[in-house]
Amino acid sequence: MAWEVILWVIFFTINIALIASNLYQIVCLTDLEADYLNPFESSARINTVIIPEMVVNGVLCALFLVTGHWFMFLLTLPITVYNYMLYSKRRHLIDVTEVFRSLDAEKKYRIVKLAFYLLLFVLVIIRMVLAIVNHLIDDEEESITGFGIF
Repeated sequence: MAWEVILWVIFFTINIALIASNLYQIVCLTDLEADYLNPFESSARINTVIIPEMVVNGVLCALFLVTGHWFMFLLTLPITVYNYMLYSKRRHLIDVTEVFRSLDAEKKYRIVKLAFYLLLFVLVIIRMVLAIVNHLIDDEEESITGFGIF
């Protein structure tokens, strides 16, 4: 059905937003490391996108649950739970005074998240293509049976 294709396009768009947000954070940390940005500016830039990224990740996980895509839901659940744990312990934002001490750990954390989002991206593209192909095959079968050939 066309709804399946629309859902996968929505999942694809959300995943692109998560990848872009994560890449932005990695670039800000790299610029800080190379001394192109000061710690306050870098922390402010990263902290403005952390909460929206967590919310979008939670929405993606919830959409997978609501639509019945159990494997994808179970795949996104660990990062969603980890984001919730960081938020509940108030460790989700980057501290300006501690940014240089935790720079390597923050970069590694975001690179691991980027690798996860890229894996999710590949899986979403595969499922989206399969949904499109199945939709086209179903439409073709309906058009053949609609003309009374079978």
